[in-house]
Parts: sequence; structure tokens; C-alpha cells
Amino acid sequence: MKYDVLVVGGGHAGCEAACASANMGANTCLITMDMNKIAQMSCNPAVGGIAKGQIVREIDALGGQMGLVTDKTAIQFRMLNRSKGPAVWSPRAQCDRGKFIWQWRTTLDHTDHLDIWQDQAEELLVENGEAVGVRTIWGAELRAKSIIITAGTFLNGLMHIGRKQVAGGRIAEPAALHLTESISRHGIRVGRMKTGTPVRIDKRSVHFEDLTIQEGENDYHQFSYMGEPRRLKQLPCWECYTNEEVHETLRSGLADSPLYNGQIQSIGPRYCPSIETKLVTFPDRDHHLLFLEPEGEDTNEMYLNGFSSSMPMDVQVNALRHIPALRDAKVYRPGYAIEYDFFDPTQLDHSLQSKVVKGLFFAGQVNGTTGYEEAAGQGLVAGVNAALYCANSPTPFIMHRDESYIGVLIDDLVTKGVDEPYRMFTSRAEYRILLRQDDADARLTERAYTLGIAKRDRYDWWVEKKENVQRIIDFCHAYSVKPSLVNGLLETVGTTPLHGSAKVVDLVARPQITLKMLGEYIAPLRETLYAAENRQEEIIEEAEISIKYKGYIDRERLFADKMHRLENIRIKGRFDYPNIKDLSTECRQKLERIQPETLAQASRIPGVSPSDINVLLVLLGR
Repeated sequence: MKYDVLVVGGGHAGCEAACASANMGANTCLITMDMNKIAQMSCNPAVGGIAKGQIVREIDALGGQMGLVTDKTAIQFRMLNRSKGPAVWSPRAQCDRGKFIWQWRTTLDHTDHLDIWQDQAEELLVENGEAVGVRTIWGAELRAKSIIITAGTFLNGLMHIGRKQVAGGRIAEPAALHLTESISRHGIRVGRMKTGTPVRIDKRSVHFEDLTIQEGENDYHQFSYMGEPRRLKQLPCWECYTNEEVHETLRSGLADSPLYNGQIQSIGPRYCPSIETKLVTFPDRDHHLLFLEPEGEDTNEMYLNGFSSSMPMDVQVNALRHIPALRDAKVYRPGYAIEYDFFDPTQLDHSLQSKVVKGLFFAGQVNGTTGYEEAAGQGLVAGVNAALYCANSPTPFIMHRDESYIGVLIDDLVTKGVDEPYRMFTSRAEYRILLRQDDADARLTERAYTLGIAKRDRYDWWVEKKENVQRIIDFCHAYSVKPSLVNGLLETVGTTPLHGSAKVVDLVARPQITLKMLGEYIAPLRETLYAAENRQEEIIEEAEISIKYKGYIDRERLFADKMHRLENIRIKGRFDYPNIKDLSTECRQKLERIQPETLAQASRIPGVSPSDINVLLVLLGR
């Protein structure tokens, strides 16, 4: 059982890692505890959301699978943040949990160069400072040139419901109890984190007349640039609120809450708090918004988003029944919290390879992140780099902060580290206008095709799309419009009429005007807009955004190019930081621990000041 790449863990990171390395031609094996729970959605069966949707679009542009699987299993789709600019538009889809697993399983089963081994990795095998394989609980020994650890929440996982504690990586699934020790003995630092999930409810016990319906959208937007239109039945989600009776019931059980009785010591996700944390953090709030969401097309199981909890079972159920729509709620299982091991991501380089053990890569929640999308993005990068490592490639696959949200995510992890589960937000990216959900293919597909992870059909579609977008932009710059043709439209939408001829591009730049509006009045423009055979709406949207926001895009690109100068100044191995007395003590300690690759990475480390960077620049000059 010898391979090029071994992937330990069949979650979202592991599946993307295995597909990426196999698609690059590396002989790959995915080790998973249960082949029937491949890519299990442990918490909410939804993909995307603020910034997370951009990550999924990037995974798809790179030839990854999450976008394709999501489109095939979506039961509701929405584009979030539509009231804001396109830089922060974020797609989100509710998925059929069971069909999502089997769609992923089908994808893996039809991926060349990929084997699956159902077992549990127990020991990492290291020889001469290099990872060479794993040994499983059943005594199987699998050898490989590179190993990717994507174990999610399973490493010494411990679940909590009230004062009850049960070892496990997920409800009804065992924890991996020895792998952490076999990794940490080589000098890799370990910490503990916590996450949680809400109660699951039988929809037959819900009074939907007391809920507010939230319909999805069924337009042309989707996750994959190559995907087919959604084919499953589209279902609504529902809104409701907690109230003071709910809060009082929960407060009565705080003494038995593992979060507040000292039972849980680790830190949970700040931006996805439990309901009891909301009560303690916001004591003056008399209600909190909840979303009741379907788990699938054919199941009665529903997920109560916003009600994550580790309170005792009776407290959770009694609190729920004070919500009018849930007064007769029947529960499949209560919410629970889980603690698990993670590894310090500052001990990784930007390829996600360990700085301590050669050939060892980490991706997903084991790096201190939270979320399926963050995990999948890391998995794809780790899979590509593991394959490159096996091929003795001198150049790893690294994405910069102005190139992708995945690049921002990985740079934050390896540069700043984590003291709580890391979740991606648009606010974490300084180049949001460049990193839109609509242009991920423009940023990444060509590079992915060169690497071999994006196939020829994806590359050909990208080239076709690019040509069609440019055709529209060129037309708008070249074609002049007379006032008599469009002034009626301009006055109707409340914008200044023309006093002389104007280029179409100048009209499109106005916030009240769209290309489709003008196409109704300008026949040649209409013909140009709908000339493409495929994905016309997507092409029109891309062209319009490029025209309307050109000034902002150009300005941000100029700033990013300036920052690249610091990215090109490599400093790793060039300084003896403890002996540079002109640097602050904190700076010396941080630089010595993290060993940044470039001056730009050093500048992003907390505790490294601009004056410290100037000191390094002066020393480089010498």
C-alpha cells in the first residue's frame, strides 16, 4: 500500500485535497473512518455565505469540486448582500445533507488515481525528519511521499451536553485518540478549540403559521462556473425569534452549562456563538433571530440556525417550547459542543507544509479554522502542494492576498496564528474589490489549468467567457448614443438626460442604469449582449461590473502592485533575529518563532511595527 499522497480524513478538506492531488496525476489514497459519511455536513447543511461563498467560487475556478457538488444538491439558493456593492455579494445554498454526501462519494469514485481506505489513522510515521506514512488502528501500514492531515474535529474529540461528556469526533462517531500524540512528539505544537451545533427538529411538530417564510432565489446565479441549473426541489427557510421566556429557561440552566461551569476550557468561534453565550454577552437583548432550515428534500429533519447549545437536554427542549411556532416541537437530537485538538498554523509555510516535518501537510479545522468552505479551500491548496512535493517541484502553489480569499485565509493562519476558531469575512481582505464572487475564474482558472487541476473544458469555457465579456466592454466604449434614443429612459430612472451624444460606457457607469435597460433601447447593444451561446446572464453581469467599478478596480490593483514589492523581498534565513537589538523585544520573539518568508509577511505579524520593518530594510541595504 504505497502512494504518492495520503490524505487522513474524509471531510471537506480531505475530499478536496484527495481530488486535487489525484487530478494532478499523484497516486492518492484517502483514509476515512466511514465511507458512508464522506464530506458529512456536521453542522448546518449549507454552503457559502459572507466571504465563504467567494471561497467556494475560487475552489471551483481552481478545478475543485465543492461548487459542483453544491449546485447538484442545493434545495435553496440566495445571493447575500445584494443591497451592497458587488465586492461583497456572497452566494449561499442550503443543501440536501444526504444527497451532498453521495454526490461527493460519486465524485471520488470517478476520480482517476484515487483510492479510498476505510480505517482510522493512529500513528504518523516519520523517518529522518520526513513523513513517510501512517499506521492505522487495524494495523495497516500505508506509505507515501507526502501526508495531508485533515482530521477535522476528531482528534481527541470530546462532546458535551450539560454535564455529560462523551468522546467522539461527531455525534455517534468515535474520536481519534492517539494521532495527535504521534504528531506532536516531533515538535509540532498542539492546542484545543471548541465548536458546537444546534438541536434538530421534526418538521411535523412545527407550527409554520407562526413563522415568517424566507423564499430562495432561482435566477442564473450558482456556485460552479461549469455547473448545471439546480435540479432539486427548491424549499423555503423560516424565521422566528427567541423571547424572554426562552431566555429565562436558558438562564436557569447556566449552572449546568459546560461553557460556564468550567467543564469546557477551550475557546469557541466568536462569530457563531451558542445561544447561552448570546444571553451572557448581550444581557439587554430581549430576542435573537433564528432560522429554521430544511435538512433535505425528502426528510422531516430541520436545523435551527442560531440555537447552537451545549445546555442540558431538558433545558434546550423546554426553552424551545416557549417559541410559539415550536410549542409542540419534537426533537431528533439536542445541540452539543465539541472540543478537539488543532495544530499551531504558524508552524506551516504558505503551501501548508509543516516547517518541522518535511512532506507533512495540514488542512482544515486542524489548522484552527471553522467552516466547510475554509476547510475545503485549504484542502485544495494542500492537495496541489503535496502532489508538487512528490514531483520534486521547486515552486509550490501559493496564492497572494490580492489573488484570492483562500490566499488571505492561509496568509492569516501562517502569519498571525489563531487564538480562536478562524472564520473568513470580507472585512479580512484588503482587496475586496479585486476578490469578487463573479471574477474568481478570471483570477484563477488560467493558473489552475497550467498546474493541471483545471481541465481543458473548464479552460475553454473561461476563454470563451472572457472573449464575450470583452466584446461587450469594447462595444460600450466604441458605440455612441444620441439623446433622443435614451433620454426617455434616463428621465424615467431619475438621472440627468443627455444634451449631446455619449458613449454607452458613460451611461453604464451611472448607478441607475444597467446594460439590460440600455439593450431595450439600443438594438446593436442588445445583439451584443445576447450573442453568447452559454451563460448569457453571467457574462452580462461580469461586463457591467467591470465597467461600473473600473476606477475602483484600477486603484485597488495599483495599490496591490505596490505591496507586491515587499512580497518580493525575501528575508527567510537572512537574519539572526534575537541579536538585532534595534528591533523591539516582541518583534524579535515573533519573527524568530514564525520565520516569515518575505518582508510583506513580516509586516503583517501582530507586534511587528512599521519601525521594525524599516530596521530590516536598512539591514538589507547593508
